[in-house]
Amino acid sequence: MAMKRRAAGPGNRPMTTSVAAERDATSPALERDATSSGPERTRPTTMKDIALATGVSRSTVSRILNDAPLTVPIAPATRERVQAAARRLGYRPNPLARALRGAPTMLLGAIVRDITDPFFAGAIEAVSIKARALGYNIVLGHAHSRATEAYALAAILEARQCDAILLLGDMSDQPRLIDDLRHTHVPVVALWQGSELRGTPAVNVDNRAGIDTAIAHLARLGHRRIAFISGRLLGDIRERQAAYVESMARRTLEVHEGYVQHVTNTPAGGETALRALMDLATPPTAIVASTDVLAIGVLHGAFAAGIRVPLNLSVVGFDDISLAASTVPALTTVHMPIAEMAGAAVQMAIQASGQPAGERESTVRVFHPQLVVRDSTAAPLGSRTGAAARPGDGRSVSQLPVDGT
Repeated sequence: MAMKRRAAGPGNRPMTTSVAAERDATSPALERDATSSGPERTRPTTMKDIALATGVSRSTVSRILNDAPLTVPIAPATRERVQAAARRLGYRPNPLARALRGAPTMLLGAIVRDITDPFFAGAIEAVSIKARALGYNIVLGHAHSRATEAYALAAILEARQCDAILLLGDMSDQPRLIDDLRHTHVPVVALWQGSELRGTPAVNVDNRAGIDTAIAHLARLGHRRIAFISGRLLGDIRERQAAYVESMARRTLEVHEGYVQHVTNTPAGGETALRALMDLATPPTAIVASTDVLAIGVLHGAFAAGIRVPLNLSVVGFDDISLAASTVPALTTVHMPIAEMAGAAVQMAIQASGQPAGERESTVRVFHPQLVVRDSTAAPLGSRTGAAARPGDGRSVSQLPVDGT
C-alpha cells in the first residue's frame, strides 16, 4: 500500500531544507540549529552560532576563540562556556580569515618527494602526530619526484597561507624550488635532504655513522666481500654511498668492480641489483642497501633464487621502516629516530613562523642512528665459530663503534 506523503509545513519540514533562509532570524528554530551537532547541520558552525547558543556577544566570542588581547577582562566562566560550546558544535576557525587578521593559520604545508615510499608514509604519520599535538594540521602535497610539480606545490601551499613548509625527502635536484623557498616569506624546514642543502634549516641523520656501523658489524662477523646497493644519488643516498666507500677503505676492504649497484628505490630494484651482484665472478657475501625498500627486494630476490639469508648471504638495510621487523628473516637495519626527527622539524617550523624573516636561523640538527641487529646477518660460510655464527635476535638496538672493525 502506498504511503500518503504529508505536506511540508512549519512543523513538518523535509530533512533537506536549508537553514540559509533562517540565518538572520532570531527565532527558537535558529537557536535549535545553532546548538545542534547532529547530521542535520548543512553549514559550518560560525561565531554567530556560538554567540546565540551561549548568550554572549559575537565580539566577545571572537576575542575568546582567537585568544586576542583583552582591554576588558572576561570572566573565566564565560570563557569556559564559549569554549565548551565551540567544542560541542564542532567549530573550526577559517585559516584564511585568521591569516587576514595576522593570526597563525595553524596549518603546516608538507611537500613529499615520493609518497609511495613506505619510509615517507611513516614519516608523514610522525609529522602529523606531532603537528596535531601542537594544535596544527598538515596540508600535504606530493611532488611525484618531478621538479615542476614540487615548484607548483610550493606556490599553492604559500597561497593557502600555511604558517611554514616542510620538505620531506631529497630535493637537491630541484634548484628552482629550493631557491624560491629561500626567498619566500614562509619559513621552510627540510628533513632527510642530506647535508649539502645549504642555507635552509634542516633535520638530518648522520648517514656516515649509520653506514659505518653497518660495515663494522659485517666486518666483525668476518665478511670481506661487501657490496652496496644505491638508489638515486641525491642528498641522503649520495652520502650513504660515499660513506660505504670510505668505510671499506678504512678497513682495507676491496670494493670489487660491480659491487656498487645503482637502481630505482623499489623492491624490484633490489631484486635487479641482487641478480647483477650474484652474476659477478666474485660475488659478495654481504650486501648493504641504502634503504630498507631495496633490502626487502634483496630478501625477496634471494628467496626466489634459492639463496639462503643469512647462511649464504647477509643483508643490511637503512631506515628501519615498520616492515623491516616483519620480513623473513627479520631485517638487520640502521634505525633512524623518525618520530624524534619529525618532532624536531615541526618544532623548528612553528618557532620560525613566529619570527621575522631576517631573524630566522639556518639551524641544522643531526640525529645519530643506531644499528638494529636482527636475523638477516651472520658470519660467512667457512668462518663460523660459536656466537659469531648466530644472527641477531632483534630484541635490542645495538650501537657499534664507528671506528672499529
